[in-house]
Amino acid sequence: MSEPIRVVVTGAAGQIAYSLLYMVAKGDVFGPNQPLVLHLLDIPPMMGVLEGVVMELADCALPLLVSVIPTADPAIAFKDVDAAFLVGAMPRKQGMERKDLLSANVKIFKVQGEAMDKYAKKDVKVLVVGNPANTNALVCSHYAPSIPKENFTAMTRLDQNRAQAQIAARLGVGITKVKNVIIWGNHSATQVPDARNASVEVGGAVKSVPEAVANDEFLKQEFLETVQKRGAAVIAARKMSSAMSAAKAASDHMRDWFAGTREGEYVSMGVVSDGSYGAPKDIVFSFPVQIQNRKWTIVQGLSVDEFTRSKLDVTAKELLEEKEEAMAVCAAD
Repeated sequence: MSEPIRVVVTGAAGQIAYSLLYMVAKGDVFGPNQPLVLHLLDIPPMMGVLEGVVMELADCALPLLVSVIPTADPAIAFKDVDAAFLVGAMPRKQGMERKDLLSANVKIFKVQGEAMDKYAKKDVKVLVVGNPANTNALVCSHYAPSIPKENFTAMTRLDQNRAQAQIAARLGVGITKVKNVIIWGNHSATQVPDARNASVEVGGAVKSVPEAVANDEFLKQEFLETVQKRGAAVIAARKMSSAMSAAKAASDHMRDWFAGTREGEYVSMGVVSDGSYGAPKDIVFSFPVQIQNRKWTIVQGLSVDEFTRSKLDVTAKELLEEKEEAMAVCAAD
């Protein structure tokens, strides 16, 4: 057995963490031979609930879980951590847009960025789940200048998983038969789900998704809008935001970051833009990435048609506006 790694989950008493903690602690993310110490951060009023979560983790009798540290203190939560799942944020309620969340949530991520700058390992891998995730990741990175910018990512894997599931259902194939669906831009209603570079195995033959679907209007409208609005649809049905699927996506995102992507496959991650595909620099923008040795690189040379380009411009504009608003909130804080 290797040395234990330290993993922090914020919002640890919440709905997403309730599913995520089990996945992490049983080895789905960091592998079946990697022991770990879990740091669980939440706000003081949630400490009683968190104590119940700690009891349940003990009662799971998980071989890889060395110890659990519940706390309301960021200094303890981020001390020497190797990986961070930043889940804790004010949740979106029915009728709310992500912009409504921005003011409250960027302050949380400013504090957490400052704490990571002081206490976390400098090679910590940070995944921001709490919304607005892209801009929260940018804020967090800004306030942790000693940690490389590329170590801060935002979760668009949930959107990718949703998009992959929609294509698989449309074509009546298993989920693993669909590869390389992309999410561009913001984890919001302006995101751009793109299946034009994706492939699918149908009846033993691999085809492009546009060829297999053979319905351009479906890809431009129903597919696009279903994925964009899926979070709101879940809230309308469940009266709460996505939790189990968000936890699974967070698990997928961090697993691929640590283990790497398969040859010829890529995944969607919100990362600091270098200007690829005409996206503005220095915002956190979702791109297709490949990962080796825990380092991601943006996949280059994919085709972007005029329809997709027009959508990319809309999501980029929203992210620039969010950045401006977030930095103004932080400066006034």
